[in-house]
Amino acid sequence: MPEGTEQKKAPSTDIIERLLAKGKKNGGSLLFGELIDALQKQDMSPDEMDDMYQRFSDEGVEIVDDVAAAGDAADDDGPDKEEEVEIDLSVPEGISLDDPVRMYLKEIGHVPLLTAEEEVALAQRMEAGDEEARHRLEEANLRLVVSIAKRYVGRGMLFLDLIQEGNLGLLKAVEKFDYSKGYKFSTYATWWIRQAITRAIADQARTIRIPVHMVETI
Repeated sequence: MPEGTEQKKAPSTDIIERLLAKGKKNGGSLLFGELIDALQKQDMSPDEMDDMYQRFSDEGVEIVDDVAAAGDAADDDGPDKEEEVEIDLSVPEGISLDDPVRMYLKEIGHVPLLTAEEEVALAQRMEAGDEEARHRLEEANLRLVVSIAKRYVGRGMLFLDLIQEGNLGLLKAVEKFDYSKGYKFSTYATWWIRQAITRAIADQARTIRIPVHMVETI
């Protein structure tokens, strides 16, 4: 493909409007999972994402965590235990890892996951400028990055590179996370991590560049 012909799919105004309408119809709330599903093939920059969240807020539509919306009484314990099972740090089939990478996976596997209550407490400390709290939130979600990165193995980038790009998305998620919105950090961070990885694949993986919105379908 000649240079300069790459086309990226900008966020669809129609999609945003439909989501807003759905949220208003649902009493002013929209599930975070519904938001991710609707926008998964959209190429959104960090600024565009911020604008979108602000638009929802201005229109009186709250983005809520799926688990919280379901009224799970054991939100602090159940979801985190379930998430711990789902986040698999095993090596993808056909991937040969050197010792440093294996050591990294082993090390992050020992970091305990956070409850929703702990996430809020750390976010509040971050607001007060506590860098240790920021580091703790980042560290506790490194295994989430690995779990997501595994889904993109075989698309032109090394597993370690996918992890590194995902970690950049995690750092951005930590920076942008607003605990007052009510959803869990891991739910929020998943979007940023996936966006960082798919952008990296589109930008770096091949000589013939692939539009970001096509990476998810390959």
